[in-house]
Amino acid sequence: MIEIENYCTAAVLFGGDFDSKRSCAEAAVRARADLREADLCETDLHEADLRAADLHGAYLHGAALRRADLSGADLSGADLSEADLRGADLRGANLRAADLSAADLREANLHGADLCEADLREADLRGANLREADLHVAHLREADLRGANLREADLREADLREADLRGANLSEADLHVAHLREADLRGANLREADLREADLREADLRGANLSEADLHVAHLREADLRGA
Repeated sequence: MIEIENYCTAAVLFGGDFDSKRSCAEAAVRARADLREADLCETDLHEADLRAADLHGAYLHGAALRRADLSGADLSGADLSEADLRGADLRGANLRAADLSAADLREANLHGADLCEADLREADLRGANLREADLHVAHLREADLRGANLREADLREADLREADLRGANLSEADLHVAHLREADLRGANLREADLREADLREADLRGANLSEADLHVAHLREADLRGA
């Protein structure tokens, strides 16, 4: 694991003046320095400009990234568990196989982000924008996705067991073979969603919009479809 202070020390020798990991990280991004596997655990990076940063495998556990600009950043394999990403801009970010378990992503913009195989178990994604995001085989068990925008998202084979999707927009989403057992989908918009072979056993679909949804060979045993 790379210690961010090592970069700061080198930067100071060349006239830099960095008094914190935050300013150092932003300077490193501007200098296009290699921040892969950098140790930024619990660092305060709220509203930081980290656009297109290379943070592959970085350690950001518990980091404060509220409203940070991480658009286009490479965060693949990064540890963002329990990080505060409320309102963060993650449009087009690479979060493939990243650990976002128990992270706070309320109102975050993840439009078009790559979250394939990402760990989002127990993450708070209320009101998040995940339109056209790649969540193929993502782990979202017990995640809170109330009011989230998942329109046209790729959720093939995603694990959404016991997830809270009340009022979520899943119109035109690809949920082929998705695991939604015991998920709460009350009032969710599933118009034109692909739910072929999806596991919806014991799911709560009361009041959900299923118009034109493809439920071919879907597993619906004990699912509650009242008003759907």
